Amino acid sequence: MGSEHELRGDDLILGYGDTEIIHSVSVTLAPGRVTALVGPNGSGKSTLLRSLARLHSVAAGRVLLDDRPVETLRPREFARAVTLFSQSRPSPDGLTVREVVSFGRHPHRRAFAGPTAADIRAVEDALATTGLTDKADRPAGQLSGGEMQRVWLATCLAQDTDVLLLDEPTNHLDLRYQTEILDLVRDLADGTGHASPRAVGVVLHDLDHALQVADTLLLLHRGRILAAGPPVDVLTAENVSTAYGIPVDVGVDPRTGRLRIDPLGRHPYPTLPTR
Repeated sequence: MGSEHELRGDDLILGYGDTEIIHSVSVTLAPGRVTALVGPNGSGKSTLLRSLARLHSVAAGRVLLDDRPVETLRPREFARAVTLFSQSRPSPDGLTVREVVSFGRHPHRRAFAGPTAADIRAVEDALATTGLTDKADRPAGQLSGGEMQRVWLATCLAQDTDVLLLDEPTNHLDLRYQTEILDLVRDLADGTGHASPRAVGVVLHDLDHALQVADTLLLLHRGRILAAGPPVDVLTAENVSTAYGIPVDVGVDPRTGRLRIDPLGRHPYPTLPTR
C-alpha cells in the first residue's frame, strides 16, 4: 500500500448483542478531507468510528483500507496506517508524559529494539504540536483532564498514520485548546508539515466546531444518516431540528458571513443594550 490511504465503510450494520445501533451506513474518509460525524447522544457516532478502527465487530457490510478488507491486514500493518483517538483511556500512573506519547511509536518499532532517531523525532514533534513540550518530563498522573486529553492526542500523532479517527478531541479542553485542536485537525488533513494530506474522521458534539473544520458532515439520527454532504447543506433548520428534537434557527451571521445555529430553548438569549 502507498501513502495517502483511504478508509471506507460500506453498508455497515453494527450493534451490541441483539440490539442494532447502526443501520446500513456508508462513510468514506479520503486524503485531504475532514469528515465529521455529528448527531445527538446515542445516534451511533462513536460506534461507527470504532468499527472503522477494527475495535467494534461488523454485523454486516465491510470496512476497507485502500480497497483491502481490513480483517486481511496484520494488526501492525493496520496500525501503521490508521490510529484512533478514543474517549476512554487508561490512567497512565507511574509514567511521564513523554513515555506515554512514546507508546504511539509501537507499530513502527522492531521487537526488543530501542527508539530510532525517527521515533524520537516523531515523539518530540507530537509534544510540540500539542503544546506539551514543557510538561514532557512531568508524571502524567499529575495532569488535569484537559492536559491528559492533549497527551493522548499527542500519542496518536506520534503514531504518524495517514488516517486519523478522532472521537471528540475537543472534549474537556478550554477555549484556547479547542481552537488549537481544530486548527490542528485542519492542518493534518491539508498536509501542513507532513509529506502528504491525511484522511480525518472526527466525532464532534459542537456543531460550530464541525462547521469550522469539516469538509463533509454526516448527520446521524437513530443510527441512520439523516443528511450528508457539505456542512452548509447538511445543517439546515429542518435537519438539525429533526435530529436533536428541538426547534433550531439557522441563519448567516451578517458580520462574519458564517452559518449560525441557535437552538430555541424556553428562555431567550440575552440581548446587548442599545446605545
